[in-house]
This record gives sequence, C-alpha cells and structure tokens, in this order.
Amino acid sequence: MIALADRRLGWRPALTVSMAVGLAIAIVVAAFALAAYNERLGQQERFRQAQVQLRILAGSMAAPLAFDDRSAAREYVNAQASNPDVEAVAAYDMQGDLAAEYVRAGAPPPPPRNALEDPRRDGARLVLTAPVTEGDTVLGSIYLRTVLESPTRRAMRYGGFGLLIVMAAMLVGVLGVASAREAEAYRKLKAEIREREKAEDALRQSQKMEAMGQLTGGVAHDFNNLLMVASSGLDLLERTTDQARRERLKDGIRQAIDRGASLTQQLLAFSRRTPLKPEVVDIAARLNGMHALLDRSLREDVTVEIKTAPDLWRVEVDASQLEVAVLNIAINARDAMPAGGKITIEAVNAPSGRLDGEGDVVRLSIRDTGVGVAPDMIGRLFEPFFTTKAVGKGTGLGLSQVYGFARASGGEVGVDSVLGEGTTIWLRIPRSTKALAVAVAPIQIRAKLEGRRRILLVEDDDSVAQLVEEMLRELGYEVARANEGRAALETLRADRDFDLVFSDMVMPGDIGGLDLARDITRQWPGLPVVLTTGYSAAAAAATNEGRRVLVKPYRIEALSAELDAAISGLSRAS
Repeated sequence: MIALADRRLGWRPALTVSMAVGLAIAIVVAAFALAAYNERLGQQERFRQAQVQLRILAGSMAAPLAFDDRSAAREYVNAQASNPDVEAVAAYDMQGDLAAEYVRAGAPPPPPRNALEDPRRDGARLVLTAPVTEGDTVLGSIYLRTVLESPTRRAMRYGGFGLLIVMAAMLVGVLGVASAREAEAYRKLKAEIREREKAEDALRQSQKMEAMGQLTGGVAHDFNNLLMVASSGLDLLERTTDQARRERLKDGIRQAIDRGASLTQQLLAFSRRTPLKPEVVDIAARLNGMHALLDRSLREDVTVEIKTAPDLWRVEVDASQLEVAVLNIAINARDAMPAGGKITIEAVNAPSGRLDGEGDVVRLSIRDTGVGVAPDMIGRLFEPFFTTKAVGKGTGLGLSQVYGFARASGGEVGVDSVLGEGTTIWLRIPRSTKALAVAVAPIQIRAKLEGRRRILLVEDDDSVAQLVEEMLRELGYEVARANEGRAALETLRADRDFDLVFSDMVMPGDIGGLDLARDITRQWPGLPVVLTTGYSAAAAAATNEGRRVLVKPYRIEALSAELDAAISGLSRAS
C-alpha cells in the first residue's frame, strides 16, 4: 500500500501539468458555452423581472386611478426612475388617456393612448402592458418599456467574465474548484435575497390592499353619513319656515361639512403633506385649555388629569394639529376603557445632556388604565386605516394623524402597553428657544368694503366659481373671472386695474395656480396673489415658497381675513 501510494505521488507532477493544460482548455470552452447559456437565462430572468415589476406597479396604481389622484400616480411612475434599465413608464385611466408618465432623457415617449398587447421585443428593448384592476373593474392600464441590457453593463459583465476565465485558467485545480463553489454560493445568496425582496414587496402590496379595504369600509361609511346629514338638512331647510328649526338645520349641515374637512385633514396629516403652520407654543397652556374639549369628547365615567412641569419648555408646532393629536389619543384611550377609567396627560422636559441644548425635547405622554394592546398589534397602531374596531366604528386614521404630526414636527412617537394594565402613547417634540408669538386680534369680517375693489377670480369649476363670486360680492368686491391661467394673464395684460388675484391651484392647461402666481409676481410685482386649493401637495409647494394659501373648504370669514391681509400687505403669521 505504501509503495502504491509512492507511485501515485511520483506521477503527481506530470499529471498536474497535464491536468492544468486540459483544465485550462476545458475552462475556456466551458466558459464560452456558459456565457451563451447565461445570456439566454439572463434575458429570460430580465423578462420575468420586468413582468413582476409591471404587476407590482399595476397593483400600486389601483388607488390613484380609482380616485383620479394624478399626483400619487406621478409619484408611483417617477419612482421607476431608480431602475436604470427603465426607459419609459406610463399610467392610463379607464378611458385610455394618459394619467402620468416617466421618460428617461433621450428615450422616446410612451404612446398617448395605451392598447393592451402581448409582451414584445423592440430591438434591445422590451415593451409590456398590463391592466389595472380592482376586483372585476378595470381602472386603467400600465405601459412599461425597459432595456434588456445596456451596452455598458454588457461590456462590464463580459469583461469581468473574461477576467474570471483567465484567472480560472491560471489558478486551476483546487483553487479553481473552490472559487467556482464560492461563486455558486454567492449566486444562490443573491437569488435568495431577490426572492425575499419579492416576498416583502408582495406583503407590502397585500397590506396596501388591506388598507384600501379598511378605507372603503370606514372612511366611505363616515363620508356617506356626512353627506346624508348635509343632503337631508338641505331638503328639510327648503320645507320649513320655522326660523329656530332652520338655524338648527344649518348648524347640523355646518357640523357635517366641518367633520368631513377634519376627516380629510386626518388623511393628509398621515401622508405628511398637510401644509403645517408652525408657531411657538406653550404646551402647558394649550393642554390646560383643552379641558372643555376633552370633557365634551369623553364619557362621564372617564376622568382626565393634566400634569405639566412648572418650567416646561416651548415647542414649535402647528398648534391646531397638536390639539387634534391629543384629542385623537384621548378618544382611543376612552374606547380602550369600556367600563370607565382615568386618562393622565403629562408633559415634562427631557434634556439631552449636551451643553448646547441640541437634542432637548419635551415628552408628552397620554396614559390610560384600559385593556392594553397586544404585543403583535403595537407595531401596526400607527398604520393608516388600521383599526381594531368594527367597520363603521372607526377609520383607523386617529393614531396615523398623530404619527404624521410627530414626524412633520421633527419629533417621534411611540407606544408602551401592558395587557390588562393600560397603554401610554408618548410624543417627543424638539425644544424651541424662540419667544412666544405676540397674540394678534383676529381680523373681523367687514359688512362692506370702503370703496370698490376689483378681484380677478381664476377658477375652472363653474359651480365653485359661482359660489366664490357670490361670497366676494357679499364682501363688497367687484369680480372678474378667468377659467384658467393663460386666460388670466391675457386679462391682466388687457386690464391691469385689479387689486388682487384669487386663483385656484390645480387647473387645466399648462399654467397652474403656482405658475400663474410666479408670472404675476414677475410681471406685476405690486399685485398680490392669494392661492386656494384642497389638494395638500399643491398647498405645501406654495407654502414653501412663502405664498398665501387658503385651504378648501373655507368660510367667508376666513376668505375675508385672507384677502384683507393680502391687500393690506400684512405678512403671514408664523
């Protein structure tokens, strides 16, 4: 056995040289074969990835197309820019008209109208289309054009592949086998990572669809109730001459409208697109002033205790959103105590320990003695539309508004809970060293203007324009109307005798409200412009530029105050 082993060891040098040459040739031949095979598999894989990407995008576009939310559609479409292989993406509504598109620089645009077709290759490009559906309802379609592989990436891939061939031919033997095994393990790891990412994307999509179900069951139910109150109130208002009853009906209609506006604001606050109006706030004074509001919102068997530190720091937040956040948490705490209990609202300073005060925060906590929250539910409390209540009993927007408020204010929010003992929801809001703003007396609505002033109203919706014109005339203004931005500029060039331009922001045509305001400021610097919109993203963009924005829906008192401030040149309160 020893002699046999010695003979085998003696053959090893010659055998190693032969193996090196043969292995090098085999590696080169195998490499070219593998390259062709990988090229075919790569194209199949890229085709499959494009189909998965198309399905995910089609699922994400259901809500924007269903609600005709062009801004959200553009956000989803523009998100595809992160993939360098995507040349063009477009979303079309159910009539086949273009709703949103993304085109990479230098690439041809997508067709203006989409026609569903089978996947096809267009040279080095792959073109795919898919319908956007909700159940059996077709809401629109998606168009995707992607490059199978760029020349640079292909050159890099084959260059690296050639380098690996040379290295494998040189190393051969054990090192070559080890390298191949390592490469195989790495490929499998990447495949597993891709599969996990796909599974996570599918889970997120499932959660979105669940959220949409919550939305239709909760928000739509609440809005139908509000519309019922308003519609029935108007019917009864026409049928009665009793002044006291007419006043009660008008109050009910107004409350329904205000509740609808508040519900919309809760939706927008979670998305952090509501244009906040930050001001320096004394939290202690705000909390102590909420006793009456909390008493009306909670049951008689729920007691509230408010404790604030005597030297409590100031914060810079939207005061109304702060109160809404506290009220939402308190209402959730009330619902968690069906047999009654106690809610403790406490605000204390939480110093960071740094000499410059950086990182100092005010910790606001709302603690209840309710049933508590299960550990597996805590992570979902701030999700939009998530609620443990029955359909119609809650929208799941209360705590998501709290989350949106905290993040938009530069702070954070969290939950501590023990089943059977209660829950504490806390907010950490950055400290402000600014002085409190001096209170300004509210501007009162005038009966009529002293002297006639002219306003150019820019509004594309005839129904809205008619009502706004009536409000402006009631305030004593002379009103001229343009139905879009370009017509407004033509009117101003022909007749500059206007004291103010009051314009909607989202309008048809290539000149929106914000573009119109910029053009007016550039051409007629002394002419004030007040913008109005119910669309939060547009309001936020205008507010960031320092423009005056009156958020819909608004009352005639708010309209009067905003126009007075604009004409008199008063700066917007911070």
